[in-house]
Amino acid sequence: MSTWEILVKHGLGRIELPAPADRFLTRQRELHGIQPLPLDEEAVMQLPKLPALHKDPFDRMLVCQAIAHGLVVLTPDEAISRYPSRVHW
Repeated sequence: MSTWEILVKHGLGRIELPAPADRFLTRQRELHGIQPLPLDEEAVMQLPKLPALHKDPFDRMLVCQAIAHGLVVLTPDEAISRYPSRVHW
């Protein structure tokens, strides 16, 4: 989800990247030991259970993935911290 959001925002000119997106994002994941997490049905099925606290569809799906897979969302966004997922910043 994060890669998708970055690519969309980069395509809209809202985020600048220091290198072509495919190379930059892949390299950053490798440097920081981050594994990609596919968007799966189990995570998507969490969506109707979420209260309407946040309007950003990317952030809502990150919360869904965190709930489905027992992960922590790293964000300073206080609206996300009100969801039933673990948040750290």
